[in-house]
Amino acid sequence: MSGDSIEEESMTAVLLPVDPALLDRDDLTVDDLVDLPEDLRYELIEGRLVLTSVGLPIHQFLEVRIANAIEENCPDDFVVNVEQALLKNRRNEFRPDVLLLHEEGAGRSPVLPVHVPLVVEIVSESSRFTDRRKKLEWYQALKIPAYWIIDPLGTLVTLTVFGLGPDGRYRSQVQTDELVTLDEPWKVTLDLPAWTRKRDRLRAASADV
Repeated sequence: MSGDSIEEESMTAVLLPVDPALLDRDDLTVDDLVDLPEDLRYELIEGRLVLTSVGLPIHQFLEVRIANAIEENCPDDFVVNVEQALLKNRRNEFRPDVLLLHEEGAGRSPVLPVHVPLVVEIVSESSRFTDRRKKLEWYQALKIPAYWIIDPLGTLVTLTVFGLGPDGRYRSQVQTDELVTLDEPWKVTLDLPAWTRKRDRLRAASADV
C-alpha cells in the first residue's frame, strides 16, 4: 500500500465519527448503535445508518422558533425537544427536527411513539421527498397524532399540519404561509411571514459575501 493510500485512510478514520464499516451495512439494529457518540446526528433507516449534516442557519433558526412557540403554553407534564431520537422498530430510528413528548416517556432514548403527540420536520433540499412522502407514511404508521411540515424552500415559508383521522390516516388540516394560531396540542402561534423575512435577509446577506 502506498504512503498516500495510508494517509488517505488515516484522514478518513479521523474525519468519520463512526466505524466506516457501519455505513456499508444494511442489517443494523438500534442495539448496534448504543456506543455511537451522543452528539452524533444520524437516523437508522431500514437497517442503514444515515449520517445527517447540521442544517443551514435558517434551518436551525426555524427549529428554535418552532420549539419556543410550542413551549410558550406547554403544560408541565410535556417536554419539547429538538432532534430527539424516536424509535419505530429495531431497524428504524428517526430524529425529527422538533418533537413533543409526554413526561412519562422521557426516561429513555430513543423515545417510544406512544409518548409522542407531535413531530415537526423542516424541509431541506435533501429531505423534500422523505419529509413529504416517506416520513408522512412512517409517522402515520406509528400513530403519531400530529405531524407538522415547515417548508422554507419556496417563495414563502409554509406550514402544513396533518392530523390522524378516525381511519388512522393523516389528513391535511392546515396549509398556510400566514401568521397562524393553532388550537392543538394547545394554543401555538407561528409567525410564518416573519420567518420568511428572516430567511430572505439571510439569503441576501449570503449573496453579498
